[in-house]
Amino acid sequence: MKENVLRNWNFFRLLRLVIGIVIIVQAIIIKDAMFGVAGILFAAMSVFNVGCCGAGGCAVPLKKSNESTKEITYDEVV
Repeated sequence: MKENVLRNWNFFRLLRLVIGIVIIVQAIIIKDAMFGVAGILFAAMSVFNVGCCGAGGCAVPLKKSNESTKEITYDEVV
């Protein structure tokens, strides 16, 4: 858990953290609890490096095929 929080910070992760902090501050100013929950969600997603699908959960696995391509023959129809 500690490794996930401290490593692999990139621009978009920092951007999500800044957006979360801005939302939390705005929620405190306007005294809106639901807005604060959204801010905590954004901030937590960036701190723990998770998204909607989890950390790297949206990656599509590559389909590996051992079959070679078959040669296709065509017959001319007159």
